[in-house]
Amino acid sequence: MTNQDYLNEYFTCVNDLTQLDEIRRLDGFTQHLSTSRLEHCVNVSYFSFLICKKLGWDYRSAARAGLLHDFYLYDWRVEKQPEGRHVSAHAKVALRNAHQVTELNEIEADAIVKHMWPMTISLPRYKESYVVNVVDTFCAAYEVVVQTKRSVMRFLQPTAV
Repeated sequence: MTNQDYLNEYFTCVNDLTQLDEIRRLDGFTQHLSTSRLEHCVNVSYFSFLICKKLGWDYRSAARAGLLHDFYLYDWRVEKQPEGRHVSAHAKVALRNAHQVTELNEIEADAIVKHMWPMTISLPRYKESYVVNVVDTFCAAYEVVVQTKRSVMRFLQPTAV
């Protein structure tokens, strides 16, 4: 398969979700430094899709769960949620929001609500849930490190005289 083939298959899995105004609104929230929440969710979604596709697992569910795993429409740095601390509560909010816009299978629901494990108590039930969990952690770290590196490099550039 070519890269374009993978992209086409990926978009077949998530196209209905990417057309939703509620999902597009994620682009208005900052997730990690200058990465929007939508960009972060797409990163998690696509890499989860690729890993599960290569392993012969349920790549469609992984892609959809990755896109929906941080589907909350508030700035957690400003707004406090009644569900509790953001680190564990936002997964419940994301799951509730996802249920409002689409039907979820068991794998998708599990991956969304447990993507913060081990910060949450319950272990993920499906291998695809672990993929979304690990990819989310990797993407978050990558987004922060790359942007921090860019900031440091800009700082180190000589200023024009």
